[in-house]
Amino acid sequence: MNRAITTLFMLMSVDGKISTGASDELDVDKDFPEISGVKEGLHQYYEIEQTTDLWSFNTGRVQKKMGVNEKAYPAKSPVSFVLLDNHHVTEHGVRYVCEWAKEFVLLTQNPMHPAYSVKKENLHIIRQDSLDLTEALRILKEVYGCMQLTIQSGGTLNGMFLRNKLIDYVDIVVAPILIGGKSTATLIDGASITSRNDLALLGPLQLSACDVLENSYIRLRYRVIK
Repeated sequence: MNRAITTLFMLMSVDGKISTGASDELDVDKDFPEISGVKEGLHQYYEIEQTTDLWSFNTGRVQKKMGVNEKAYPAKSPVSFVLLDNHHVTEHGVRYVCEWAKEFVLLTQNPMHPAYSVKKENLHIIRQDSLDLTEALRILKEVYGCMQLTIQSGGTLNGMFLRNKLIDYVDIVVAPILIGGKSTATLIDGASITSRNDLALLGPLQLSACDVLENSYIRLRYRVIK
């Protein structure tokens, strides 16, 4: 394979929601620790997260919600980060990720992104006129040595990975809660299929493991059948 092998790794509710609501103020990382019956087993997700690939794919929007534009610089992590961002991350946020990551690869379509003013040895920029995830994954492998990549982005981008057949494995931790809401982000969002001709875009899954965790959490692991 001429690209990085990918695993979609997410925390979701029983009804497939990856957020607690439709506004940026609502977020599972902030809200699940406050919900009785959910907070007790939440630590298991973060413990599993520590065992995922040493390359992680995320978005500037998510990182902005996590506070990278304001937080004090963190300790160095062994994980390398790939961040898709056009305008959410400030110069401080770029420097934050540089301090945090072993290697930081920014994927952007913005020629004026604040990252261009940051000079750090571990900062690399993939500039594209239009987003091409297939090409980005090829560059990550061939140029930066990224062999395996954990995807932890939002529902719309997850949908783009799926429609382009760029998800190889799925690793889901399911929290014991129902959230609902038509506008609340789900595991896979984006454009809906409207024709039977598009059914070939779907990714049938083969179950490889189903683990019953503590406090009514479960972990599901699948291989995507190509």
